[in-house]
Amino acid sequence: MKYFLIYTGLRIALFLATWAVVLGIAVVLFGTGTQVGLWSFVASVVISSALSLKVLAAPRERFARSVEERAARAAARFEEIKTREDRD
Repeated sequence: MKYFLIYTGLRIALFLATWAVVLGIAVVLFGTGTQVGLWSFVASVVISSALSLKVLAAPRERFARSVEERAARAAARFEEIKTREDRD
């Protein structure tokens, strides 16, 4: 759960930082308005998603490993319970 929270927090932070930069550039170039905010939001989603593939590779890998380990432990427990039931 810890790695999930870390990765999710980093993804949100990366998105917000990207949105702030893109919105700042859009406001300087095009002024304020609803469409400027909407298009900067959409552009930020795309840009932060692409950036997260490289920038957040290590935290994503740690999260994936923790999920894999948890699944392996659950499978081992299930097999242990199934074996005990077969013996009874």
